[in-house]
Amino acid sequence: MSIAWFLETMAPDGSRLSYGVESLPFRVGRDAINELVVPARGLSRRHAELIEDVSGRLRLIDLDSTNGTFVNRQRINGSCLLSANDVIHFGNAEFRLGTRAADDSPSAQAFDPDRTQIVLAGKTLSENFVPFERQFMELLGGQGMSGAVQPIVDATDSHLVAYELLGRSTHPDLPQSPMHLFHLAAQLDREAELSKAFRDHGIRELAPRLKGTTLFVNTHPKETFEEQFMQALQRLRCTADAPNLVVEVHETAVMEVDRMRELAARLREIGVKFAYDDFGAGQARLNELGEVPAHFVKFDMGLIRGIHEASERKKRVVGDLVRLVLDLGSVPLAEGVEFEAEAEVCRQMGFQLIQGFLTGKPVPIEMV
Repeated sequence: MSIAWFLETMAPDGSRLSYGVESLPFRVGRDAINELVVPARGLSRRHAELIEDVSGRLRLIDLDSTNGTFVNRQRINGSCLLSANDVIHFGNAEFRLGTRAADDSPSAQAFDPDRTQIVLAGKTLSENFVPFERQFMELLGGQGMSGAVQPIVDATDSHLVAYELLGRSTHPDLPQSPMHLFHLAAQLDREAELSKAFRDHGIRELAPRLKGTTLFVNTHPKETFEEQFMQALQRLRCTADAPNLVVEVHETAVMEVDRMRELAARLREIGVKFAYDDFGAGQARLNELGEVPAHFVKFDMGLIRGIHEASERKKRVVGDLVRLVLDLGSVPLAEGVEFEAEAEVCRQMGFQLIQGFLTGKPVPIEMV
């Protein structure tokens, strides 16, 4: 099946306008001689053109325009090759490059400058489309999917108790950092999918290596209480050599006692423990902690870093919280421990587990 290219733009009402790239070269600009006429300030009379590259792909050429041509928010110098889902700015007019079956062309739509979103010259580039959407979907499909683990150790003698699974990317066009990847996922409303992809990949790769070791896995608040999440966890538990799982419930997801009680019961049914993550980062959630005690409580690194130099008042507050967690039957875990002096104060406070650069930096899954 042959493929046809098109450019689409966004109207203020949220509707999308599509323009088929019917023939090449395909020119864009303010003049009527162009195949796509964009009567907006910021575009040159003959702004840019699309041609077929010798490789068979589309090549975008900037025709010495005044305000430049941008691909994925980077100004091009001369020309560059394009891929599906690239975001193109001709000056300040934003478009996304798409593909469809050649026999599935939409009806032609006239360019309407009153409906189309155009940012005036001198303003920042508009962001109606998400750059690197294609590459992100490749990542979800497994291309460039990677991971790392960080050890969690006993506070007393530093023997290994568990690992935390951390998502990573080796995709050449995407950042490695999970924080940046989740920012991109949020723009596409796919945070839960990214969280699941990291978890599935990591457990699949680690299962034959861990041999029963406990593995802490992260969840995104958007998936924590969904039935699909429970079903996915149950499938992972049935994986050959599946590790003992501890689900980390993010602080922002711990909102209602009843929902947490239901979650705890479902996790117990499938043999999965849970931890309250980032405890103390925002609201303490003491009500939920008291009503639905977790197996583990991970104290946010913001409370731990520099604790040996903290005021006596802060030490008392953290120490009191540790004793509360112990009284409830949960295991307190100190995150972000970098120095022995911090670890010693944590031991004195009653922390049972420690995680941080002091006892082990994250290492690629392949090195476990």
